[in-house]
Amino acid sequence: MTSKTSDAEAARALLSAAAVRTRANEVFALAEADKLDHWRLNMDALPACADYVAAIVRKRYSALDVPFHARWRHFVFGGHDLWAEIAGREAWACPHARARAEFDLIITSVLLDAGAGRSWRYCDAITDIVASRSEGLALASLRLFEWGAFSTDCQDHLRADAEALARFDAASLADAFQVDPRNPLEGLDGRARLLNRLGQVVDARPELFALAETPRPGGLYDVLRTRTDNGVLQASIILDVLLEALGPIWENRPHLGGVPLGDCWPVPALGHVPLHKLSQWLAYSLIEPLQRAGIAVVEIDGLTGLAEYRNGGLFVDMSVLALREPAALARVHDVADPLVVLWRSLTVALLDRIAPLVRERLGVSAEDFPLARVLEGGTWAAGRAIAREKRDGGGPPLMIHSDGTVF
Repeated sequence: MTSKTSDAEAARALLSAAAVRTRANEVFALAEADKLDHWRLNMDALPACADYVAAIVRKRYSALDVPFHARWRHFVFGGHDLWAEIAGREAWACPHARARAEFDLIITSVLLDAGAGRSWRYCDAITDIVASRSEGLALASLRLFEWGAFSTDCQDHLRADAEALARFDAASLADAFQVDPRNPLEGLDGRARLLNRLGQVVDARPELFALAETPRPGGLYDVLRTRTDNGVLQASIILDVLLEALGPIWENRPHLGGVPLGDCWPVPALGHVPLHKLSQWLAYSLIEPLQRAGIAVVEIDGLTGLAEYRNGGLFVDMSVLALREPAALARVHDVADPLVVLWRSLTVALLDRIAPLVRERLGVSAEDFPLARVLEGGTWAAGRAIAREKRDGGGPPLMIHSDGTVF
């Protein structure tokens, strides 16, 4: 076996939720033994953190009817589900047509969801809603999709075609997202290039994106239909397909044996540490379109928690994690820095460990309250709430340079 073949096999072994969880547990074990660079672990603080998260869940969902953590939540403002209103005006030919459109919407919206920065805001001309951060990006991307910015069919605005994605430019994105010197958006050019690369990959892989019609991100819906077993689909398969299909879209990411690794970073003495945050956020968000189309998605806890700054910030702000060098809080870090990679991996491990504590405090079972509900209820909201208590503007505890493709 050649070295290149061995490297390619090693690369593919990193492209799964199981790989994310396995490596996160290895990182956690080092932290438990106080042998991890950059970070100290204080598990004595985890129960109080679980108390805080459970209180946030009860405040937000008194009946504990928590939906899954998904992009769909960010399309709801003041009780109004904007996508449901848009979709309700459409005469869908069949459930599959709506599912493909929802895949198109969610894939483009999630890929535009990296951190916006503290200053950016979006003012919706239709509803007068002013939103920032993930909600603002969601609203802006929803309007962009509704207007047909990604469609080449003047009779069908609610779609994203490879051709339109490939030619979409940063100026168009800036105009749609209301970006100007007084309203800056981090990673603007990187977001536009990501959409371009998505269009190019979609066009180049008809076996993944054009099973039913012309190439579009929504073609992945048809691929996932072929991966079901009697109408049942394991959630981890959604991520497997996404990592296979979207791996080439990521710029300036590690490769191994010619295989793009995506959100997976080398750390000295540990090798590559897979995280796949945006891809897993996308996988969670595709569950509901599949369910609406009649596909039962099971084993949702096969996916991991999300290695992003709200969940990770929760553990820093609640003193579960502490930097060995506190001065690092004053520096701006790159996403590839080992300090950041280890923080994100520890976040995945800690989410698995806080979830049963939160369920215990809420009196719910793992079956009724999977990790996707703990995240939504939940750790993500708690991370935002504690950030607002700790810092003006509610930013994360660590300053991370955003290229528009990770956080």
